[in-house]
Amino acid sequence: MAVSVKDKVVLIVGASSGIGLSTAELFARDGAKVMASARREERLLKLQTKLTSEGCALEIMAADATKPDEMERLAAETEKQLGRIEILVFATGTNTPDRAMSRLKVDIWDMMINVNLSSAYYVTRAVLPAMRAARDGHLIYISSISGLLADASGASYQAAKRGLLGLAHATRLEEKENGIRTCVICPGMVDTELLEKRPVKPTAEALKLAMQPEDIADMVLAVAKLPPRAVVPEMQIMPTYM
Repeated sequence: MAVSVKDKVVLIVGASSGIGLSTAELFARDGAKVMASARREERLLKLQTKLTSEGCALEIMAADATKPDEMERLAAETEKQLGRIEILVFATGTNTPDRAMSRLKVDIWDMMINVNLSSAYYVTRAVLPAMRAARDGHLIYISSISGLLADASGASYQAAKRGLLGLAHATRLEEKENGIRTCVICPGMVDTELLEKRPVKPTAEALKLAMQPEDIADMVLAVAKLPPRAVVPEMQIMPTYM
């Protein structure tokens, strides 16, 4: 039987667009106590206003996931406002048009690793102590099918997304005795702003076949509703055409 997320404290990083935004909406509508975070505060305010108009509560905090001190403050502020963080959803990610090895420069590589991988470590590090103390916690990461299969997304993106799987699986192995679970969700093509970072934009016909952010958000919520005795370490979700 599914476990209710009503009144559970959920921190969502990367909540200003795409999968993170849809996930924040879904959890808030299901009664969770949500802290939505991202760098773009104006988008977070828009999300908060929308959900408030629906009668749903949602707290927001602008923070840069690539800065460890800001993730520490985010975790502390979430606990201060809402209580102990029970679920973390990491949905931060980006790519670059300059993804081919012939164009990939050191500064782009560093940016890609920082945004897609290091930031996941920073927020994980920030929330783990309280989860250990409570012997309970669920860490859910949005990776990509590019973390499993070679594709045209570029070396820096694939390296970071594969690293995200390594981070999650190692954390689960180390922390399972503390009641902490992890899940990595690896989607195929989703119609989000990330597609704008492709060197060649998808055609209208291709976009019609892509998944929508709410498809992935549904999976995040389903994983979060598993009873403590069950864990999904890794999940793929693909458009049916793939």
